[in-house]
Amino acid sequence: MSILNDPFPNPRTHLGSSNVRRSREIDDPNRHELILLGDGEKKVTMAIETRVPNAAVFTFNKEDHTLGELLRSRLHKDKRVTFSGYKVEHPLIPKFDLRVQTDGEITPKDAVLKACRDIVQDLAILSQEFTKEWELKKIARNDADA
Repeated sequence: MSILNDPFPNPRTHLGSSNVRRSREIDDPNRHELILLGDGEKKVTMAIETRVPNAAVFTFNKEDHTLGELLRSRLHKDKRVTFSGYKVEHPLIPKFDLRVQTDGEITPKDAVLKACRDIVQDLAILSQEFTKEWELKKIARNDADA
């Protein structure tokens, strides 16, 4: 298809193939570098927040908005958590900071651990329900074909 006939031309395809390859190498980092930890790199670090009581900041390496929002929303459901929020410093750097403050009945670390356990439990239930519905759909499709 020529450029004139293509309603949505991709400007990269009109460069030489070597230019496209170089452009992709620059724009798309190696995907494994976004999830695998380097030597000596920790997945999660915790720093006690000294400006407010019962607060801590957790830094999650090689994670993004997906986990940040899951943890934040789960922590909001706990009545002992007075504040939880996260920020991503830069969209191309897979790292976020989660700030948690509690009422003192539970430590921020215990609140985050409980939230993680609850999320894993919810995902296990979701997986079971999805598998069950998928199998029921396959049975219904087979009955309709027969």
